[in-house]
Amino acid sequence: MNDLRNKMSLRQKVGQLFCIGIPGPELDAATVEFLQDIEPGGICLFSRNIRDAQQTRDLNDSIQRACLIPPIISLDQEGGTVDRLRRLITPIAPAGRVRKPEESRKMAELIGEIISLLGFNMNFAPVVDVVDERRSGSSNGLFTRPFGRSKDEVVDLAGTFLEVLQAIGPIGCLKHFPGLGAATVDSHEELPVVEISGKELFDVDLYPYRRLIAAGNVYAIMAAHACFPMTDLQETDQNGKLLPSSLSFNFLTRLLREELGFEGLAITDDMEMGAIVKNYGIGDACKMAFAAGIDMFAICAGRDAIVDGFEAILSAAESGEIPVERIDRSVGRVSELKSRLRPAPAFNVGRIDEISAEIARFNAGLTA
Repeated sequence: MNDLRNKMSLRQKVGQLFCIGIPGPELDAATVEFLQDIEPGGICLFSRNIRDAQQTRDLNDSIQRACLIPPIISLDQEGGTVDRLRRLITPIAPAGRVRKPEESRKMAELIGEIISLLGFNMNFAPVVDVVDERRSGSSNGLFTRPFGRSKDEVVDLAGTFLEVLQAIGPIGCLKHFPGLGAATVDSHEELPVVEISGKELFDVDLYPYRRLIAAGNVYAIMAAHACFPMTDLQETDQNGKLLPSSLSFNFLTRLLREELGFEGLAITDDMEMGAIVKNYGIGDACKMAFAAGIDMFAICAGRDAIVDGFEAILSAAESGEIPVERIDRSVGRVSELKSRLRPAPAFNVGRIDEISAEIARFNAGLTA
């Protein structure tokens, strides 16, 4: 891992800190040139990139060939409302319909195999936000995305999903730290101000993270864009505004790293969400997130936003504003996660059709 960092230029190291989106279902010359210029550590595909099974595998294989440093290739395949593969296979039921560990296990087997066959090696799942009966009904964009109806169910069901997914191959990612279960607005649109006490945050929302991190197989965590003004962790920015948890040293370093003992990859939720772009420029937000303890920035759509973030971090590193040692620490975490990735299996379109049929049977067997 250290040898790999020693062989990288500073520009390449900075590129490894970004997980980016690409515009379409094929790699055109302009996109290849962009990938080779940025050398991103990760690429995340969305519905706009996915048309059919063969095209998706070809796209992922061509991404690997185009990049000098092979990237993480990810997607959000949760099921339900967040299902990037619904054009290819039977849409899978949401995690919120899963009630038993054996159902969670089967869901992970189906998702893990299909995304591996398509050339993905990371899945931004499971959602471990705790949405119990008291918290349900809020328009926060979660709907039936999280596993379980209590903190213990989240641990049992999401923990099983994560374990099985990673045994098959793809790396999972817990989200959305420190917890959006009590949010009342969607961070895609605006900054959630979560009005819960520090005790409730610790006892409920952080419970899945404490338990699952302690189990030893959590390699990536996604940081939410949210504020928690009733907790003593909450910070304000230089203008006195509440600072999102994704930009907060208290949440990312003191809580996640020091108190919870997490040593894996910390990645932001999409930096182009309203919660960030309505309050900060992308470049400044990336620098703030990095200073707070983030390792990787997700910028999933706009090319200009990717360039702004990349150039802000590179300029700060070149000037000494960000120490090279700090860059190396995060590049090391990216490299450590990459060392766990497995090569994609041989493509098998017949098996994809079989999995699609298995998903239909899985859905039918779940309790409504």
